[in-house]
Amino acid sequence: MARMGETCGVVTGSMMVLGLRHGKTRAADDEAKERTYRLVLEFVDTFKGRHISITCRELLDCDMSTPEGLQEFKDRKLLETHCTVFVRDAAEILEEILKSSKY
Repeated sequence: MARMGETCGVVTGSMMVLGLRHGKTRAADDEAKERTYRLVLEFVDTFKGRHISITCRELLDCDMSTPEGLQEFKDRKLLETHCTVFVRDAAEILEEILKSSKY
């Protein structure tokens, strides 16, 4: 997100989807909170199982937070070769979790 090299944006977006679908709608709904945490951890574990990390700079072996790293990202065409794979995999994982989880 924002070329900081921290948590991959697609991972963060997936966490937001899980939170919106299963998160707390009432302040006292701690069960929903715990369910959401479990689902987020399931997502992260599965994503890491495919890609080792959820951290952008580790996923890309490139630090886009620096001008040199951003140029390397562009030169190596990492958006096309890596990021699109991360988006596809995150969508697949998220779809499976959403199908199998109860509301």
